[in-house]
Amino acid sequence: MEQEKIIEVKKLSKLFGAFTAVNSISFDVYKGEIFGFLGANGAGKTTAMKMLIGISKPCSGEAIVAGFDVKKNTEMVKKSIGYMSQKFSMYDDLTIKENITFFGGIYGLSSIQIKEKTAKLVGELGLEDMVDTLVGDLPLGWKQKVSFSVALLHEPKIVFLDEPTGGVDPITRRQFWEMIYAEANKGTTLFVTTHYMDEAEYCDRVSIMVEGKIEALDSPKNLKKQYKVDSMNDVFLKLARNIE
Repeated sequence: MEQEKIIEVKKLSKLFGAFTAVNSISFDVYKGEIFGFLGANGAGKTTAMKMLIGISKPCSGEAIVAGFDVKKNTEMVKKSIGYMSQKFSMYDDLTIKENITFFGGIYGLSSIQIKEKTAKLVGELGLEDMVDTLVGDLPLGWKQKVSFSVALLHEPKIVFLDEPTGGVDPITRRQFWEMIYAEANKGTTLFVTTHYMDEAEYCDRVSIMVEGKIEALDSPKNLKKQYKVDSMNDVFLKLARNIE
């Protein structure tokens, strides 16, 4: 049985003047997959993600996300995806409940749906006593867990997570990945950028970008076998730093 493609990218490029940030990349992502998008700072992964979520226009190439062309149907792409950034996902000066209500409205949910989603989210995370707490007063780990849940409010087909566990402790990182696994088991696709190479091991498949190009794309197991190393960190070092 052929897997359903949720993202299709063909020769996608982005230039800033004479600088090529993303150089003719091509790949597919499948429904229910946890897809790791790796690369050192400046490799082009964030620029590529911005094109896929509809906030940066490609210079050339094609990308279909959740069935919509990122060039022609930008607004439909945005409505069909969830997005969580490490740097900004929720408003610190609003409470947990107010953030849920605000983003639920942006996602087009009715007041009844927002009420139901709020109760479900708060119950699942055990936040009954914290629902009126300002997000800015939450520990980073809790803030990230709530942000992830808010990105799922409208039940998107795919969620983009940009460095979602940066700065949190190892235990919270593991709990966060348990949430990712649970969502993938429901059929949601997770597109994750991370600079933690051990987290690459948790992905179904991983792509590694080097200087704007995808230099490797396969399961962690196959990549380690291909490069004859024991860890994804060693795979990354071989590719990004040309270490033999």
